[in-house]
Amino acid sequence: MTVTEESARTYEVRTYGCQMNVHDSERLSGLLEDAGYVAASEGEAADVVVFNTCAVRENADNRLYGNLGHLRPAKMSNPRMQIAVGGCLAQKDQGEIVRKAPWVDVVFGTHNLGALPVLLERARIQGEAQVELKESLEVFPSTLPTKRESAYAAWVAISVGCNNTCTFCIVPSLRGKEKDRRPGDVLAEVQTLVDQGVLEVTLLGQNVNTYGVEFGDRLAFGKLLRACGDIDGLERVRFTSPHPAAFTDDVIAAMAETPNVMHQLHMPLQSGSSRLLKEMRRSYRAERYLGIIERVRAAMPDAAISTDIIVGFPGETEEDFQATLDVVRQSRFANAFTFQYSIRPGTPAATMDDQIPKKVVQERYERLVALQEEISWEENRKQVGRTLEVLVAEGEGRKDDATRRLSGRAADNRLVHFAVGDHAPRPGDMVTAEITYAAPHHLVADGAVSVRRTRAGDAWEARQGAPAPAKGVSLGMPTIGRPPSVPTAEACSAS
Repeated sequence: MTVTEESARTYEVRTYGCQMNVHDSERLSGLLEDAGYVAASEGEAADVVVFNTCAVRENADNRLYGNLGHLRPAKMSNPRMQIAVGGCLAQKDQGEIVRKAPWVDVVFGTHNLGALPVLLERARIQGEAQVELKESLEVFPSTLPTKRESAYAAWVAISVGCNNTCTFCIVPSLRGKEKDRRPGDVLAEVQTLVDQGVLEVTLLGQNVNTYGVEFGDRLAFGKLLRACGDIDGLERVRFTSPHPAAFTDDVIAAMAETPNVMHQLHMPLQSGSSRLLKEMRRSYRAERYLGIIERVRAAMPDAAISTDIIVGFPGETEEDFQATLDVVRQSRFANAFTFQYSIRPGTPAATMDDQIPKKVVQERYERLVALQEEISWEENRKQVGRTLEVLVAEGEGRKDDATRRLSGRAADNRLVHFAVGDHAPRPGDMVTAEITYAAPHHLVADGAVSVRRTRAGDAWEARQGAPAPAKGVSLGMPTIGRPPSVPTAEACSAS
């Protein structure tokens, strides 16, 4: 299917939510370009605007409908313009979106990303909205065309869906049961990316370490990590997000023994109260979580560990909250993404008794953030004087122009802003720098740096002659382990 109008139509994909949505948006962009659409330039009004939505947070609906409302005048004044809504919120609300916003042309779900170009064309020809949602996955998204945002770092989905039943989470009902790719298919995609210049891959799954459940190999994830170590030219491997209940010692061994698997772990805690974890149906307790961290640090003393935490889950007492603070103190997280519990219709937690008053949740949230900020700063100060290898990123440092620095990620995923020497590196190149200053959320290296030019930097440079990619829209929290040039994404609480 190709665009049938004489001039190529432009598109923009606006991304809400988690890493999986960011990766899905790369597929949507690839599909549209494969069908003849062209990415709109920054600041240009696109002919087709696609919202790839999230349903995890309470205000996801308000954000979507607010943005749709802002586009209505443009839609009314431009007969060529089309608006499409996909992703988790589309899967949840389905026909409700067109009822609330009748100027929307296409609604599609999480299971039929590949239908977008056909639905847009059908809506254009028939002059009416097209709503198509499937209850199960049509094709694994990795078989679809892709327009990757980064030349040097990439997402690789190894599974989609989730078999858990966490009481606060709506994702399993929207993404379906876990579906795993065969290891050979995953490794072939990684090899292709490396051949294209990519240095870093992040393996993605709703519960990435349950990989293999569909084909009956509970050690498959550790084996996959080790196999990635055999790919020549692949310098960094990350993964997100593992579930503590399924975290096994063979994965710790694979991380410690495979040189290109980074000593960085993002493992959601959600609560430090074992009583609340039971209410959440998390199938592990605080003691098990702390035991995993202890074993990770025994094998990899330099490991940087981060997490997700929910404050104010129904029935949370001050004692429960103190238990969370205790686990945070013991865990010494490098970073934590903290969320105030919000009711999601359709989840068991939405109808639980003892919903916590907003004022109480806010006060606890502020105490948790203050504690974690203090720990993050202390942990970052330990990096001062160390020499780190940093993968130069594009768009990571918002103040880089003003400070005359560049930015990138160290091996443990800490953000580093570094001084630019005589030979400025390109995104995708590696620099070695000594840390001179630490803040809670970043490090600074203001001394001399050495630069190692890479194939990834060559790939980035080659891209500069091509049209600039459309920029995704970030509407949430930052995400651990993401490829540096990808829009910042909200951490999904499904794991």
